[in-house]
Amino acid sequence: MDQLKPIIDTAIANPIASGLAVVIALMVIYWVFGGIVGRIFRVRNMAAHMLSFLIVAGLAVAVLAKAGQEMVVAEGPLAEETLVVVPRGAGLNETSELLAEAGAIGDPMLFRLAAAYRGDARRLKFGEYRLEPGISIEGILAKLTVGETVSYRVTIAEGLTSWEAVQILNEVEVLTGEIAEVPEEGSLAPNTYFVARGDSRTEVLRRMQVAQQQILDQAWGNRQAALPLAGPNEVLILASIVEKETGVDGERGQVASVFVNRLNRGMPLQSDPTVIYGITKGQGGLGRGLRRSELDRRTDWNTYRIPGLPITPIANPGREAIEAVVNPEQTPFLYFVADGTGGHAFSRTLEEHNRNVAVWRRIERERREAASGQ
Repeated sequence: MDQLKPIIDTAIANPIASGLAVVIALMVIYWVFGGIVGRIFRVRNMAAHMLSFLIVAGLAVAVLAKAGQEMVVAEGPLAEETLVVVPRGAGLNETSELLAEAGAIGDPMLFRLAAAYRGDARRLKFGEYRLEPGISIEGILAKLTVGETVSYRVTIAEGLTSWEAVQILNEVEVLTGEIAEVPEEGSLAPNTYFVARGDSRTEVLRRMQVAQQQILDQAWGNRQAALPLAGPNEVLILASIVEKETGVDGERGQVASVFVNRLNRGMPLQSDPTVIYGITKGQGGLGRGLRRSELDRRTDWNTYRIPGLPITPIANPGREAIEAVVNPEQTPFLYFVADGTGGHAFSRTLEEHNRNVAVWRRIERERREAASGQ
């Protein structure tokens, strides 16, 4: 093939030269083999000679096509799994050279001819591709034409703030672009997202925002009647508080019921995570317990000091928290506190709640003593 490259390159660059090259080649083939065919079929006139020429040409084309097809489907030279990045805007020539440099194909020209013959020359998609050992030219073309790129997982957990989500995206090296500003709190749907090398960070954020809006719209449309919430934004705010208060799936409905019951009675929500958000503005955790002075300080988020809901969500709630808020369990509970097992103890009266708090304080004290004795 190396000896034919200059001829083939010239032919591809000039269609007229390509046609002349084919005619000359067939004339040479006929000059060599035409006499044999003529003697076999005992031909003498011009029509017979033309028939002989076509027979020889057909045989030559069939042999070449068969050989080319076998080379395209044959096992390739790649010895081990390899990642190949096809840049955005790369054409057939650049792509074939990249594949050859990676050791995925032996002959860039054969790859280009195969792509042109199959109609794939303009259908190759950019991206990062995982190529298996021995993959054929046909297999490579199949991947590149459907865009079977390598996917990377990016997980945004429930309860993370938008600032924290941006930090995660900034650390994903395969993503590109700068994030101009932190999205509105609560606007991102926690989930595991699959991204490809070269994807834009801004576009990934947009996907999260679209998903969260869809979840919120669906939940609002299926809400219970007579909720003390003015609209979807207030659902998002309360859901973010529920998300920060509990990570136990079976508790979200109960925690939501406590806050809904308190809103219906005009009671302050008294949620510690709202106080913390007023201090950190979502830029990481507090790293310590709350001080009495912080509980007493009024902010737009401190639900010990303000009536009703904070002015914004305090995190990005997941679907379960949002659904718990629009369809809370029907309970008489007005209080809850940690029970030492990862869940919470719920109560109807302040007296019951104080007893549960005393139990939790004892558990905390015993844990500190056990830790200090090690």
